[in-house]
Amino acid sequence: MQTFNFANMLHISVLVTENVLIAVVGNIHYLFRKVNDFLVESGQDPLFEITLVGLSKEVELNEGMFKVSPDKSIDEVEHTHMIIIPPLSGDMGQSLEQNKDFLPWIKKHYERGSKVASLCAGAFLLAETGLLDKEWCSTHWKTINEFRMRYPGVYVTDQKIITENKGIFTSGGANSYWNLLIYLVKKFTNPEIAVQTSKYFEIDIDRDNQGIYTIFEGSRYHNDYSIHRVQDYIEQHYPEHLSLEKLADIAKLGFRTFQRRFKKVTQYTVVAYIQKIRVEAAKRLLEREILPVNDVMNKVGYNDTEAFRRIFKRETGVAPMQYRTKFQSFGLW
Repeated sequence: MQTFNFANMLHISVLVTENVLIAVVGNIHYLFRKVNDFLVESGQDPLFEITLVGLSKEVELNEGMFKVSPDKSIDEVEHTHMIIIPPLSGDMGQSLEQNKDFLPWIKKHYERGSKVASLCAGAFLLAETGLLDKEWCSTHWKTINEFRMRYPGVYVTDQKIITENKGIFTSGGANSYWNLLIYLVKKFTNPEIAVQTSKYFEIDIDRDNQGIYTIFEGSRYHNDYSIHRVQDYIEQHYPEHLSLEKLADIAKLGFRTFQRRFKKVTQYTVVAYIQKIRVEAAKRLLEREILPVNDVMNKVGYNDTEAFRRIFKRETGVAPMQYRTKFQSFGLW
């Protein structure tokens, strides 16, 4: 009969929040149980003890359609090595209010040495603790404008799938959380087990950029109407030559004041914003039209092939032809 040493197990607390995406909770639990199986198969002891933790012993989801019974309430957890915050769903303000009692508990355990990981829109709850202030994080690209409005002191990226700072981990949107889970498996076990896990769950272990899936929607979560006018103009005239002086005139602001206010409320420089609008337009053309890349480039306002390719790859993580191959092959247009 095989015996195991359970004294050195890593205790993982998976939060069962109000408005949690229950499928993600199940996937987290399943993945770490399978990693334990892989460890045992390779002659090692199981490593992870997974505990579902809630504010109470029963959590209702989807207006009572589902009921989840966490293993423990937060008051019953004396020690944990890692806290995982799954994505929140629904109205974010309401979700944060319903889950505010998790905040002091997360901070307390982090200060005691626990690591903390947020998946996708779970970054909102993590940011509420203040632990992300002046740090980089990732979240779903769809929520990034709201995130920036709520947490101006956090550096959020719509490019990286994974961030790691001072024992705090975050992941990008939707299924990107699988990449963070594999990353944690590698960190706490070894590369061989991480590869085995990625193969079992069919996850691209080397994916590190979510830019290819991002749809840039502008940064409209502000009340600076002068800047709104400029954003409207850029989005309608992006193929044209857009000088900063002309855009400052449209805003009816001085040149330096305009640039400062634009960056403050959108989180982008004017040039970076124009580039994102143009790349988004180029993506739509590559998805829907059969045009040479140079024609696409010209239609969105570029005349330097190398500059266009460099900017496109920086924003999406792939070259224009790779992007076309990936998304036009579905034959939807």
